[in-house]
Amino acid sequence: MIENLIKMAGPNEEDGDPSVVVETRPKTKRPPLYKVMLLNDDYTPMEFVVAVLERFFGMTHAEAFEIMLTVHKKGLAVVGVFSHEIAETKVAQVMDFARRHQHPLQCTMEKE
Repeated sequence: MIENLIKMAGPNEEDGDPSVVVETRPKTKRPPLYKVMLLNDDYTPMEFVVAVLERFFGMTHAEAFEIMLTVHKKGLAVVGVFSHEIAETKVAQVMDFARRHQHPLQCTMEKE
């Protein structure tokens, strides 16, 4: 088989310097990432938002408190960046948890 590759290489064959054909693989592209965001509302208690951030995003209490304040003051905050499937799962988990506890907390995702 390698002899066939050397023969097919061509141009340098005549001057005694056979070339080797090397197959290149296409570069795989990294999958796009998605920002998961919490949106502010006037009804969800701040303590509940902190609990959500700790539970679903693995934040410490201090980190969760800071993000909660950002959501409260600015209207929204990015709480994590993930692959599509993970971001989708996080959004669903937060929304389901909020509904089960009768809070209108909104969680969304968008392409980074």
